[in-house]
Amino acid sequence: MTTFDEREQGFERKFALEQEQEFKATARRNRLLGEWAAELMGLATVDEYARAVVKSDFEQPGDEDVLRKVAGDLKGSGVNVSEGEVRRKMDELLAMARGQIAAGE
Repeated sequence: MTTFDEREQGFERKFALEQEQEFKATARRNRLLGEWAAELMGLATVDEYARAVVKSDFEQPGDEDVLRKVAGDLKGSGVNVSEGEVRRKMDELLAMARGQIAAGE
C-alpha cells in the first residue's frame, strides 16, 4: 500500500467518525428538545415524548420535521412559543449535544 492510499484511508475513517458523531449529536439534541418541550407542556410522560421527537427526525431529511412536530405540539397544548424560539433552542441544544459527544458523555 502506498502512502497516498494510507492517507486516503485515514481521511475516509475521519469522515466516517465525524458523520457518526454528528448523527449521535443530532439524536441527542432531539431527545433534549423533546424533554424541554414535554416539561413546557407539563407532560407526565417526558421519556415517551422525547422518544417520539427523536423518531420524528426520520420522516424527512433535515430538521424541519422535528421543528414542525415540536412547534405544533407546543401550540396544540396551549404553550405560547414561536417557531423562532424552538429553532433557537434546537441550535442551543445541538451545541450542547456536540460538546457532550466530544467529551465522551
